[in-house]
Amino acid sequence: MNENDDIQWMTQALLLAERAAALNEVPVGAVVVLDDQLIGEGWNQPISGHDPTAHAEIMALRDAAAKTENYRLVGATLYVTIEPCTMCAGAIVHARIKRVVFGAVEPKAGAVVSNNQLFDQSWLNHWPEFTAGVMAKPCSDAISQFFRRRRAEKKAQKLAAKAAVAPES
Repeated sequence: MNENDDIQWMTQALLLAERAAALNEVPVGAVVVLDDQLIGEGWNQPISGHDPTAHAEIMALRDAAAKTENYRLVGATLYVTIEPCTMCAGAIVHARIKRVVFGAVEPKAGAVVSNNQLFDQSWLNHWPEFTAGVMAKPCSDAISQFFRRRRAEKKAQKLAAKAAVAPES
């Protein structure tokens, strides 16, 4: 894969992140690519799906495994708009993903470069390659805008609740 391929597939992941945002989910999208073909896609769905494991990466891995009829995705690349968490990094290892490309780092829960650097652990039996920072700004902006909007909505709800109970002058 070259840089243009990375941008092409990350753009697709960003479009899927928009689907998550439309569901009021944290806007994260992911695609799995094998031999220049899209074999899996996913977007965050834990809230709408009532499933704590329904992160974009997991959904994309499930889709790819179902389409290939194999839980091992040897040689595949996973593109995701934000750095994978520990759960997703573990699933990536188990799926034998060859390479992970992500956009924005996740300083709180990221498990590839931000915190425990899971893919660098010597005790693993598979070590995915990874590339960080592909289209980092638009990936980061999507999440920042989402949380900015959510904070504004919560503030508006609090103000409306206060106005509803305030005595009339």
